Amino acid sequence: MSFNSKYHIDVDFEVPKKLQWYYAPVFFAFWLCLYLSLVNTQINSMPRPLMRSDEATHPRSFIAQRAEDTLIELTRLGPRVVGSATNEVATVEFLRAEVAKVEAEMGDLYELELDVQLASGAYMHWEMVNMYQGIQNVIVKLSERNSSNENFLLMNSHYDSVPGSPGAGDDGSMVVTMLEVMRVLAKTGEPLAHPIVFLFNGAEENPLQGSHAFITQHKWAKNCKALINLDSAGSGGREILFQSGPNHPWLMNYYRNVPHPFANTLGEEMFQAGYIPSDTDFRIFRDYGGVPGLDMAYIFNGYVYHTKYDRINAFPRASFQHTGDNVLSLARALANAPEMDDTEAHAEGHNIFYDFLGWFMIFYTETTSIIINVVVGLLALLAIGISLYFMSVRSGCSWKGVLLRYGITLGMQLASLALAVGLALLVAVFMDGVNRSMSWFTSTWTIFGLYLAPIIFGMSILPALYLERTKRDPLGLGFRIQLFMHAHCFWLIVIMVTMTAVSIRSAYLIMLCVLFDIVALIVNLVTKWHRKAYLFAIAVTVCQILPFVYFTYLCTAALLTLMPMQGRSGSSSNPDMVVAALVWLFSLMFAGFIVPLIMFFRKTRTIVLCFLGITILFIIISVTNAGFPYKEKTSAQRYSLIHAHRRLHNADGSTRLDESGLYIYPQDRRIEIARDEINLLGEVQQVSETCDEEMFCGLPLYNHRWNKARKYSLWVPVSELPEIPNEYPTLILQDSSELESATRRRFNFSLSGPDHMGIFVNLKNDAKLLDWSFNDTLVREQAEPPYMVYFSYGLDNSTLEFTIDVEVGFNPQLSGMQIIVLFLQKTTSTFDTPTLEIGIGGHWVNQDITAIPRLSKYIDRFPTYAYIQGWVGTYETWYF
Repeated sequence: MSFNSKYHIDVDFEVPKKLQWYYAPVFFAFWLCLYLSLVNTQINSMPRPLMRSDEATHPRSFIAQRAEDTLIELTRLGPRVVGSATNEVATVEFLRAEVAKVEAEMGDLYELELDVQLASGAYMHWEMVNMYQGIQNVIVKLSERNSSNENFLLMNSHYDSVPGSPGAGDDGSMVVTMLEVMRVLAKTGEPLAHPIVFLFNGAEENPLQGSHAFITQHKWAKNCKALINLDSAGSGGREILFQSGPNHPWLMNYYRNVPHPFANTLGEEMFQAGYIPSDTDFRIFRDYGGVPGLDMAYIFNGYVYHTKYDRINAFPRASFQHTGDNVLSLARALANAPEMDDTEAHAEGHNIFYDFLGWFMIFYTETTSIIINVVVGLLALLAIGISLYFMSVRSGCSWKGVLLRYGITLGMQLASLALAVGLALLVAVFMDGVNRSMSWFTSTWTIFGLYLAPIIFGMSILPALYLERTKRDPLGLGFRIQLFMHAHCFWLIVIMVTMTAVSIRSAYLIMLCVLFDIVALIVNLVTKWHRKAYLFAIAVTVCQILPFVYFTYLCTAALLTLMPMQGRSGSSSNPDMVVAALVWLFSLMFAGFIVPLIMFFRKTRTIVLCFLGITILFIIISVTNAGFPYKEKTSAQRYSLIHAHRRLHNADGSTRLDESGLYIYPQDRRIEIARDEINLLGEVQQVSETCDEEMFCGLPLYNHRWNKARKYSLWVPVSELPEIPNEYPTLILQDSSELESATRRRFNFSLSGPDHMGIFVNLKNDAKLLDWSFNDTLVREQAEPPYMVYFSYGLDNSTLEFTIDVEVGFNPQLSGMQIIVLFLQKTTSTFDTPTLEIGIGGHWVNQDITAIPRLSKYIDRFPTYAYIQGWVGTYETWYF
């Protein structure tokens, strides 16, 4: 065997012949079968649900059937919206009755104390003041009789629901899980070193008012040292632990012993970075109480989340068992944890945590992670260097020649990764440009052809062409393919070091990629298989099985979580970009070292081009009716709609606008898909058209999310007034009084109306907000007007009294003499022109839509695949 005579070729080096092309489908089938047989089964793996008949043989176990039966009874009450009789009376009585059942079965070792909290308060939620009056929490403390321990474990879920939803998954499922955990603990008579406080929170959807009321006002709040927060962004499946701590790694010592772990640092960082459009009570307990804990939630089947389809029949019984086993295990462990006596002594920084297919947990501190990442990165660079040296020795190619080829390969690999993400994003832009985004929303299988296929094509076409053009290179095919793997490893090291440097803990993912590549490389170097291309490929394939399984497992979980969320993430951004970027990121990890193995097959270019053909085929499928994104009940398109009456008054009290209309808030990107049906409602206007002229667009924005989405929201004037069930909100100026000078004045108002109202405040004529009786954050931060106050009440429907203190400056148009006169005559009023504009939005969110004929008529005009969350409302403004 010889090449050009100037090269010396070691006889040990094997120059491989490429495999026949028809082995390529077998190669791809191997990875597909691995995914279907292991990943696809484990992502949905559930324990066998225990029935009531199993209780005799499992006296210490969570009984899924009992939890399910309790949820059936709870959801029969109907939607549980703050302010409704269902939420404030019926559900509270239901919980009292369930706790009484627990107490009846309780052993002599324990005692139960029940308290129903009635609370009022306010805090800043993003850009709005979030104010509540007379909301309720049902709180139960389970402790050993005569216990003197003052360090409690807090467990929280919420029993209220959004308008129109039965709230089976969110969050009735967690409420009944807590009830069953309480029953099992109370009945079995096991020791509890620390009392457990079960907080059934009655105002989470408002948002997060119940948790704020408890942690800032309740008598037991200061004793709560650790938290288990239970929420839902889906319906069933496996609950995920997506937030831990913060800065309390000891909590993971207990979570890792749960029967069915499902947790990941990546989820925590994505949630805290705002990529997931939700918030939980965990943040309130953390920010206002400093309580560390574990935040757990259902994330699968988010299609029914916050809709009327969030029913018990959409929630699998096995999910109760999965969550119940885990929560019961955590409650037993944390209630007896010695760390609970002094949690601050164990505050040691952030964790890195992740499960492997739900089989076991791995976790370590952030400091340990940095050390591991650095060591793995250095070992990888050393191993690559050794491999390059042996390539030079075995091939007869000079050391500089090998380094030159490696440098070319580094550039080629970087270009390949850029091409891969570029093609995926190009598909995303194209699909959005032709109004076919979200074609994967129902048909999730289209992700493969739309985004994975172009990524594989982009990652492989440049290496395939390069290897084809350099087939006579003195460096053999096997070594040149290894160079591409080493190049991919190098760029992963760069990414890992960068992420570690900026404290992104999810760098552990890249570390795992590099680690398994090193293992394969070391095996090949030690066994000398790196000289024999096919043995080298076998070692790489074997060593890539675990990372392939793990990263496709994570990718699947991420897609199952994020895809339904794109149906409620608003219209401002292209959701296909999110999916494309996510698939590309995970492809770097699960396919980066597998793609180069394609180069061992004959007709490589043809094989690679097949992925481009698959992409084109799936684009064609997706732009036809086969790619229609929505399906009634199981994956509906979401809209919020208010049939509203608005009246805007002038400074002299006259009315400048009096009209009724439909406020339509589309919640996803495909805002044009139902345009024909919406156009039939009337003359469609963009809400943003009036936002420059009117405070908050002159419309009854429900909360800060509606304010953010106003650019893409619609207003359709209609002739029919909404069927308001009682009087419009009443705002009365009780009096106004001068403060320290004629330039400062206090306005005293009273407000009455429905249980959900928006208070909008703007300043006119150079006036300045000095103070008000709402939360003072906006005043202290000197925020620019206008301001939004979200106000809701529960049992207490008494009139809201509030004050606003305003200061006005001198009018620059006044003459010098007029300014001197006003300055000398401090009794002269400077409030001759209005300084305040106040708007009040009223929302009747507790009504049954079917009982409102006019609203129902408009909703019925939408397509059958659409879910409309609707109510009636009013909006009125005045100058003062």
